[in-house]
Amino acid sequence: MGPMTALRIAIVGYGGSGRGIHARLAREAGLPVTAVVTRDPGRRQQAASDWPGARLHDDLDALVAARSAYDVVVVTSPTGLHADHAAHLARAGIPFVLDKPIGVDAHEARAVVAEAAATSTPFTVFQNRRWDPEQLTLAALVERGELGDVHTFERHWERWRPQPQQRWKENDVVAGGLLLDLGPHLVDSATQLFGRVTSVWAQTRKLTTPTEDDVFLVLQHEPGGGLARSPHAVTSRLWAGSLVGAPGPRTRVLGSGGAYVVTTFEQDASPFEVFDADAPEGTEGWLTRGRERTPVPQAPGGHADFYRLLVDWLEGDGEIPVDPQDAVRTAEVLDGARVAAREGRALTV
Repeated sequence: MGPMTALRIAIVGYGGSGRGIHARLAREAGLPVTAVVTRDPGRRQQAASDWPGARLHDDLDALVAARSAYDVVVVTSPTGLHADHAAHLARAGIPFVLDKPIGVDAHEARAVVAEAAATSTPFTVFQNRRWDPEQLTLAALVERGELGDVHTFERHWERWRPQPQQRWKENDVVAGGLLLDLGPHLVDSATQLFGRVTSVWAQTRKLTTPTEDDVFLVLQHEPGGGLARSPHAVTSRLWAGSLVGAPGPRTRVLGSGGAYVVTTFEQDASPFEVFDADAPEGTEGWLTRGRERTPVPQAPGGHADFYRLLVDWLEGDGEIPVDPQDAVRTAEVLDGARVAAREGRALTV
């Protein structure tokens, strides 16, 4: 495939994440977008302006027929289309990146992985939140043992959005909702740090949309699992909400050696941001012990590293950025959460 800049990207869907996340990160990693699939006239115009010379296609069939124009396809279509689009590319033997979640449930997720395996098609999953500054910094803290033995992980992904947006994520009762949108990030972050989930308890509500816009998950992890390898069976408490007037604190991790606290997230408005008023530049959160708090240096890295790792992997020089089996296990946890919320009990995963 040659040097890194020779890896050419095709993007299926040029909406919010296609343009605002994937195209932006590809550019940051030095990778050209040479093909885009979108029918929307406005998005076609954006793609042509962003990437002069890129080929614009109306559908996936046309993209597959123009195989020589790109090296890997990035699928950013709505979640309900992920399994079909993945199967189409796998049957054509075209390497692809599938945005999370890879299916609306574990059945679809397993089918995607099986189709790619049957055709020996390289495929990975875009779990970009593994490269969030807070996640990288927390992982470094855990590896250094500064939190001692961790017993509790809490993360809030909350927004103050009393007027919901009118788009499929809010209105598609099968493929939309926060459980499928933010749940994969929350569960993946927890399992990477603290290991396999053994049980899940959940509450979900529909406050302003036809889909879940208020989600609370309690995960029990295997003892000694994940990066932390804590002797405790770590408990993760995970929130996602759209009708939250006081978002945060974003992350709180409790251990025998202290706590790691991140108050805000991506400049979202929060009453907790005053906590960071005297934070030194280049820090990410606080190591706290009661009233004592110490700023934590931000670990290096960022979301564009996913695309850099993608290049290394496709060229045979590195590990797969995200193992698709991780996405299957996450889907199993989210399926369990639906049952747990409906039946009002903890469910073994």
